[in-house]
Amino acid sequence: MISEEDVARVALLARLSITNEETKRLATQLSSVLGHFEHVSKVNTEGVEPMVTPTDIEGFWREDKVEGWKSAEAAMANAPEATGNLFKVPPVVG
Repeated sequence: MISEEDVARVALLARLSITNEETKRLATQLSSVLGHFEHVSKVNTEGVEPMVTPTDIEGFWREDKVEGWKSAEAAMANAPEATGNLFKVPPVVG
């Protein structure tokens, strides 16, 4: 069972602000979810092959081919904005 203290601690670590009522409700809900996992973990899966995907869809793979640019101008032709031979992008740090 997940305690209200556990929920409050996780909320603090996640920088979430939750009320006492929400803490109680989440403790109950999360305990219920863990109970479902405990129930599922008791299912006998001996002899069952693990699945990668639940469908029979096969992945379509292609060989990776390296294709170089013919020139810097050809590469820069794809840029919405450029400065010389460099792509101009918005600043990341304000």
